[in-house]
Amino acid sequence: MCTVVIRVPESPDEPTRVLAIRDEDPERPWNPLGRWWPEAHDGVVGVRDVRAGGAWLAADPAAGRLAVLLNRADESTRPESELVSRGGIVLDAVVGRSPTGEPATHGFNLVEVEGSHARVLTWDGVALRTTELAPGTHMIAHDDVDDSGTPRIARWLGEFQSTGPATDGRWWMPWVEVLERSAELAPTDDGAIIRDNRPLGYPTLSLLACVASVSQGDVDVHYGELREPGRWGGLELR
Repeated sequence: MCTVVIRVPESPDEPTRVLAIRDEDPERPWNPLGRWWPEAHDGVVGVRDVRAGGAWLAADPAAGRLAVLLNRADESTRPESELVSRGGIVLDAVVGRSPTGEPATHGFNLVEVEGSHARVLTWDGVALRTTELAPGTHMIAHDDVDDSGTPRIARWLGEFQSTGPATDGRWWMPWVEVLERSAELAPTDDGAIIRDNRPLGYPTLSLLACVASVSQGDVDVHYGELREPGRWGGLELR
C-alpha cells in the first residue's frame, strides 16, 4: 500500500518531481538505491527486492526514465503457480518495455515517467489500462489516480498541490514537511501516509522513501529510510 506523489510540469523544459513512499514487510530484505543489475540493465539504479531480484523503484538516468510500482488488489483467477514477481515490470519499464496484454502478475499501479511526461498503467487482473497524467500534482496509492475514495489521498492531495518545490537544491523539503504533518495521525489511521497496515491484514509498514527529479536525459534520485518501520522520526534523503 505504497504512496506516490508526482508533479507533472506545464513546460517540457521543466522536470517531473516524484516522491515515493514504500510500504513492505520489514522481514522481506531489500537493497538500497544502487546499481544492482549491471549485466542485464547497465546504468539502471534502483531499490532492489533481494528475494525476487526485481525493483520497487528504478531509474535509467541516461534515458531520463523512472518507474515505481504500487501493489493493488486484483480479480485474477490465475493460480499462484502461473504468476511471477511484479518487480521485473519496473526494470522493463525504465528501458522502454511497458507491460502489455495480460501481465502474469498480481495487480499493480505502475508509474512511468519520461522527462516531463508521466502516466500510470493499471492492472487489476482483468484489464490493463493507462491514465495519462495532466500537468499538476497527483497522488497514487492502491486504487486509481487522485482517487477521493482513498482516505490518504482525500486528506493530503490538496496539501501537496498547494506546496511548491523549494528553490534550493533540496526541492523536496516542502513535501517532506507535509509528510511530517501527516505523521501526526496514527500510522493505523486510514488517512495516514506513513503507515502500519497490519490491522488491515497486511504485514506491511512504511519503510523508506525516494525523491526524484526527472528531465530529458537525466534522473536525480535520493533515498532515505525511516528510523523505525511505520513511524515518523524524520527522513534524511541522500
